[in-house]
Amino acid sequence: MKMNFYKLTGFTSLLLLSTQAWADGEAASPAREGGLTQTLIMIAVALGFFYLILWKPEQKRRKAAEKQRASMKVGDRVTAMGIIGTVAKIQDTTIVLKMVDGTSKIEVLKASITDVQSNADESKPEVIESK
Repeated sequence: MKMNFYKLTGFTSLLLLSTQAWADGEAASPAREGGLTQTLIMIAVALGFFYLILWKPEQKRRKAAEKQRASMKVGDRVTAMGIIGTVAKIQDTTIVLKMVDGTSKIEVLKASITDVQSNADESKPEVIESK
């Protein structure tokens, strides 16, 4: 066991000494020029990438969702956090949804609305499964 340890440490020290001798034999490398400008260019490229890939599409999606929420009217079917209902009343920051049975109502925030289907889209017959 000791023999393997000495062989391993001897080989490692020989390897380190040979790489040191090889590095001393080479000419000194030139100093890096333009380090700050390269860094600033890379930061500008990264910011441009994030703007085009992340921020701009998110702004478009947010504006489309706000436009959809603003165009809601009474009688539209909406989806809010997985809850589907018909708009019964629109208030400043909330809306009141009528559920399928017609008697239950729930109040949700306008910001939670993910999908709005107007009355014109309801040409499909509704299928309700009962068990």
